[in-house]
Amino acid sequence: MHGFTENLIATNATISDALRVIDSAAIPIALVHRDGRLVGTVTDGDVRRGLLRGVTPADHVAQVMNARPVTAPENISAADASRIMRQRSILQLPLIDRDGRIVGLKSIAADDNVANAADTTVVIMAGGRGTRLRPITEDIPKPMVEVGGRPILDIIVERFVSQNFKQIFLSVNYKREIIEAYFGDGARFGAHINYLREDRPLGTAGALGLLPRDIKGPLVVMNGDLLARVNFHHLLKFHQEQAASATMGVFEYKHTVPYGVVQFEDQFFHGIVEKPVHRYFVNAGIYVLDPSARDLIPGGRADMPALFERIKAAGQKPAVFPLREYWIDVGRIEDLHQARDDFEGAFPEN
Repeated sequence: MHGFTENLIATNATISDALRVIDSAAIPIALVHRDGRLVGTVTDGDVRRGLLRGVTPADHVAQVMNARPVTAPENISAADASRIMRQRSILQLPLIDRDGRIVGLKSIAADDNVANAADTTVVIMAGGRGTRLRPITEDIPKPMVEVGGRPILDIIVERFVSQNFKQIFLSVNYKREIIEAYFGDGARFGAHINYLREDRPLGTAGALGLLPRDIKGPLVVMNGDLLARVNFHHLLKFHQEQAASATMGVFEYKHTVPYGVVQFEDQFFHGIVEKPVHRYFVNAGIYVLDPSARDLIPGGRADMPALFERIKAAGQKPAVFPLREYWIDVGRIEDLHQARDDFEGAFPEN
């Protein structure tokens, strides 16, 4: 049994308060209580589903809280607690006494994270030419452009390894010898790195057709020009909770119209909205694919958006995972400058 006091938040808390607990506590769950009695729980997945509905971190925690969480009595055995969590596909189990007061918290998250990482193969798309970053990319491939004194691809690999994802394939094409010489077999990075060598550009999905057929577990696929503070265990858990064959990471993009927008019907004036902000979820270049989805990869060149369209057309239900962490696509010179300012030698916080 684990301590639970660091997981407690009050009923008047915000979603931001819940996120601070989820991101900092040893067990990533917020326990919403009133005078010590459990009112509800909040997990990372609860928050992300809320973000897709349009809630914000400043909103009340009740907007995303599970008001009917699975609980167990305080005297439950470890074996029975583990059985309940696995049967109900949950990673945390609050323990309560007869009065509904929280007295403990059990978890299998750490064990499941290790197992998920061991069963997952990572593919990083590192074959792009980076034409929008010229002249920098005339001599090096785009993923080897430095941010914070290190190649972008080095930072990505370290991020995966730090979360115990060590089975990594790098899809390479343009100036691939530079990437292969730098990473080798991955041993000095604590990883096992292999290469998908494209004899011609195959797009963000086509290179997956070069993977060995005996890979059984899920794939996490990421573009090699991204910097993102993503918890990939949260991504996999979300993917599993949706029972999806494929999941696409998305990032909220905000656009402010710099003028007063006139509202009208036919030719009659209704009002003016000053400088409205429009919000869109854009493709973040991070994906999870189950084996059933990989079977739909077409031969030759293919991109991920087209693959997701094929998956949907096949009657499957691809999911979307909203990123709430730092994310930047280093695809243009101005983005590269922004990333270098953000890093200043260290990975930026959320």
